[in-house]
Amino acid sequence: MHKNSDTAIRNTYNGAEAMLRMLEAYDVRHVFGLCGDTTLPFYDALYRLDHNIDHILARDERTAAYMADGYARASRRVGVCEGPSGGGATYILPGLIEANESSSAVLGITTDVSVSSYAKFPLTEVDQEALMRPLTKWNTVVKRADHIPRMMRRAFRNMTTGRPGSAHLGIPYDIQYDPVDVADIWADETHQSFPAWRAAPEPGAAQAVIDAILSAKRPLIVCGGGIVIADACAELDKLASRLDIAVATSISGQGSLSDLHPNCAGVVGSNGGTDESWELIQLADMVIFLGCRAGSTTTARWEAPGRKTRIVHIDSDPDTIGANYQTEVGVVADLRLALSEINRQLDADSNTIKRFGGAATVKEIKRRKFARFASLARCPDVPIRPEVLIAAMQKTLPSNTIVVSDPGTSCPYISAFLQSSEAGRRFITNRAHGALGYSLGAAIGAWFARPQNPVVAVMGDGSFGFSAGDLETLCRLNVPLMVIVISNASFGWIKASQHDDCGARYHNVDFSVTNHARIAAEYGLKSWRVTEPNDVADTLTLALAADGPTLVDVDCLALELSNAPVRRWMG
Repeated sequence: MHKNSDTAIRNTYNGAEAMLRMLEAYDVRHVFGLCGDTTLPFYDALYRLDHNIDHILARDERTAAYMADGYARASRRVGVCEGPSGGGATYILPGLIEANESSSAVLGITTDVSVSSYAKFPLTEVDQEALMRPLTKWNTVVKRADHIPRMMRRAFRNMTTGRPGSAHLGIPYDIQYDPVDVADIWADETHQSFPAWRAAPEPGAAQAVIDAILSAKRPLIVCGGGIVIADACAELDKLASRLDIAVATSISGQGSLSDLHPNCAGVVGSNGGTDESWELIQLADMVIFLGCRAGSTTTARWEAPGRKTRIVHIDSDPDTIGANYQTEVGVVADLRLALSEINRQLDADSNTIKRFGGAATVKEIKRRKFARFASLARCPDVPIRPEVLIAAMQKTLPSNTIVVSDPGTSCPYISAFLQSSEAGRRFITNRAHGALGYSLGAAIGAWFARPQNPVVAVMGDGSFGFSAGDLETLCRLNVPLMVIVISNASFGWIKASQHDDCGARYHNVDFSVTNHARIAAEYGLKSWRVTEPNDVADTLTLALAADGPTLVDVDCLALELSNAPVRRWMG
């Protein structure tokens, strides 16, 4: 509730008010953003009108977009971020391209210079429509205020249907004061969440999938993020269990099954996969890709599956099917509807059920994988091995914790070894473009989506430098996150690559040792610095029990010395 009520009977809103009312019509509850000159009318509407939208002030437009992305992934509702013209538009862009390529429905609203000043070289002028066009699913710069409602509807329709993605609306300064007919303020409620307007498989497609699977000897299911996005985890569990098929995932596909499910082998591929899990994809005579692009990371740059492996592929995006592998059976459909139909047909013809022994294979693979992990997780050496941190997280984090990771040091270790007992969205990371500084903003957004869940942001010290300013946001809003910083005073991923690819010729990858706990304390967080392995679990326990935001700075072994679960470094 805001200071002033909009109680008068009105026939028109101005453009800024119409934007707010359209967001309200789509049941948007949070807008993440940063103020600017061109946004003044919109902020004034937020102040004056009576509404239930919380505006979350970030310290960087990139972080605001990451907040919206984390919110969307954790809630399957549209995440909304906003920023001003010029630098605001260019800064908000990284979050929109990440969301788009990760099938996350995020709306970026950037205000713009006035239409009346176009081509007059006003301050902060940039061609926003051209800037955003190749990097979003849909975008436009609105030139007339009375077009705002229809363009907002088009944005929500595009973000939530088919393969979800990001959209951009540019709103010039002057049209925010022009009139909009109140009668045009309405929304299609089916586009408040995603995926909307789910497409069922065409007749015969489910049976074709069944026939192909039952003719295989060693099938393997590989899930991308599409299973979690489509909320198809229960249908996958039923299929994998009844046929006893092993299931592996991409990084984005984590949570398709509980990590403790007997058929779940965990992450496969070049980042977060291990030698043991890689055996599955090498030995499979059929790979069933479910909501997975079969991109470079999951397949270790298409090393496996091999050319002779039979491929079945189900995805809501027709562009992914056959893009990298000749596909025997391709089905364009929503994953939940497709798997439900497959299970229905198997229910109707139980005589054809075949079991492939996937659980026994997965059990042996996990036994060897986690025996090796456990020996490293007990290592008493300093600096602390990353496995020690992962084991401490496993021991201390509640089962419903949402873990958000930057793409650097933390991502492969969490993907390989941290196990969630629950299916669904329990792990969030920005694997599409891998920008540093993602996890803090995305974790804040995830908490606003699911405040009942503990949320942990894990980052390297390189990423800390990109996002430290929003520790103030964390404290100002008293968001009870735990931030874990893996400190090794380097851009570890690049240094490890220089170690293996360039004969350890390190160039410009190291920076000064920093006490991140002290920095966090100045912002107002309760913080700890950990240098001894035996102190990690106890410190995480203290941080989890504390009120408000916390940060734990862990002095970790450098990535190039760690034998991380990254395929080209393992050996």
